[in-house]
Amino acid sequence: MERDSTLLDDYVLSLIERPRPRVCFLPTASGDADHYVVRFYRRFSAACEASHISLFRRDQGTGGVEADLAPHLLAQDLIYVGGGNVVSMLGAWRAHDLDEVLRCAWRRGVVLCGPSAGSLCWFTEALSAFHGRPRAVRGLELLPFSNCVHYDGEPERRAQYHRLVADGMLGGFAVEDGVALHFRRTRLRRVVSSRPGACAYRVEPTPEGVVETRLATCYLGADGGRACEPAAAGAQSPPQKSRRLSPKRSGSRPTSRPVEAQPMGA
Repeated sequence: MERDSTLLDDYVLSLIERPRPRVCFLPTASGDADHYVVRFYRRFSAACEASHISLFRRDQGTGGVEADLAPHLLAQDLIYVGGGNVVSMLGAWRAHDLDEVLRCAWRRGVVLCGPSAGSLCWFTEALSAFHGRPRAVRGLELLPFSNCVHYDGEPERRAQYHRLVADGMLGGFAVEDGVALHFRRTRLRRVVSSRPGACAYRVEPTPEGVVETRLATCYLGADGGRACEPAAAGAQSPPQKSRRLSPKRSGSRPTSRPVEAQPMGA
């Protein structure tokens, strides 16, 4: 639901083989902000069976679901998680047992997506900077990596993410604004972007320090979207040059886990 582009939303919907996919919005991280819910319906209701779940409002409004949350979520083709405060969101989900419901949805093959907090939540660890100094947060642990968003929009996050990885956080992925990581189960299938030139990075600890590797990214606009068709089985684009950006901290350990990446070149 980017304000100036539908490229990422269109890409996500293209993954669903249904004429009118069932899409449910979780605006928990924003405190169920009304304007966010309205923006969701404006974007998705014309082509989808759209609904939302509010944990903070008694009056759900049109399309809202108040009871039987688990069966409703498990019947969706796509669950879209909004941005905001990932710490508050995860706390609210756990209080309502939605964390377990979302894990079950993932195992069933429901497409899970979202920007900002809606990206951080799926990983084992993430960097949150919504209030105060950036800090590590434990996510739902569906993806066995760490995640850092707004890598170019909030430059201080880069140094903090490197510090956390050097101090023992799992290695993982950092993304600039407008960039999305597409995983199939725990395998990175490709990296796509709604902004020309924007990209993602693999960030890993090594005995010599933290290494940042720029990943090939497919721009979805203009004719570039044609290059984002699924790659042939086993095809793999080589990452671009790695940069060693920070020294290894004493006492830190290399804890990254391997991933088979298939980023598509623009």
